[in-house]
Amino acid sequence: MMWDRKEIKEQGKIAFKANYWKSVLTALIVTLIAGGSAAANGARSAGQDSDDETNQAFNDAQEAYNSLPEDQKNTINLIIAAAVVAGMFLLGVYILLKIFVLNPLQVGCYRFFRENAVTPDADLNTLKVGFDNYWRSVLSMFLRDLFTGLWFCLFIIPGCIKIYSYRMVPFILKDRPELSAREAINESRYLMNGHKWNVFVFDLSYIGWYLVGMVTFGLVNVFWTEPYRQNANAKLYLSLIGENPDENVFMPEAAYAPQPEALEHPDQPEALAEPEAPAEPPAPEEPDAPVEPPAPDAGEESVE
Repeated sequence: MMWDRKEIKEQGKIAFKANYWKSVLTALIVTLIAGGSAAANGARSAGQDSDDETNQAFNDAQEAYNSLPEDQKNTINLIIAAAVVAGMFLLGVYILLKIFVLNPLQVGCYRFFRENAVTPDADLNTLKVGFDNYWRSVLSMFLRDLFTGLWFCLFIIPGCIKIYSYRMVPFILKDRPELSAREAINESRYLMNGHKWNVFVFDLSYIGWYLVGMVTFGLVNVFWTEPYRQNANAKLYLSLIGENPDENVFMPEAAYAPQPEALEHPDQPEALAEPEAPAEPPAPEEPDAPVEPPAPDAGEESVE
């Protein structure tokens, strides 16, 4: 059964209104975390699309630089070197902060929206659960960002597709604690299989609100659009896991793993149960012994 976009959005709006201010704050955190990653990926894409303009600007700057006196060249070189070092330092700090702090916090934010979608009174303390099982969250989200970045280095469209493929990883990390980092990513790919285009249309349906947000300098996005969309996204996740109740379909090893409990569950296929041994034929019955006639009494013998 395909999920209904209008119904999902309506349910998300109800959950958002029922827990307004907490949803606004949590969505703001998610937006700030995602903004840095989007900016980094956008810089890679822009570098691919504007090579000609960059080369022309570089040539013009080089000509102007060559025409300067030697002392001014040294000053410019020093300034450029300091800016590069400072930029690399800040980038390194941001990457470390994102890997070890912001990504686990994002997992907690997604858990907040998932709980708020079920019972719209989720507490902000839920944000801390992203730091439970800390290293698993760190590794899973790092691999998600790494794979996405590599696909963006290849081209824009594959990168966008992978963003949708890995969209449900933060939800899965808390719903399925038994999965490893790679398995959580594969689970997200499985859940989004066949739904990526519809989810893209789902995101595109908020474009009107984002245009209004541009007019209001982002205020509408902060206080309405993003918390509304994040609650609806949690409802979408719940709908997807409702459509895919079999938790082990995506893992090839699960199909070949031994299933000792197969006989205990009637919903398992009969092929998993061992065939019963054929019953042994009953042993033939021995014939009854002939009945001996009774011996005559002693009184009868004396009468004769």
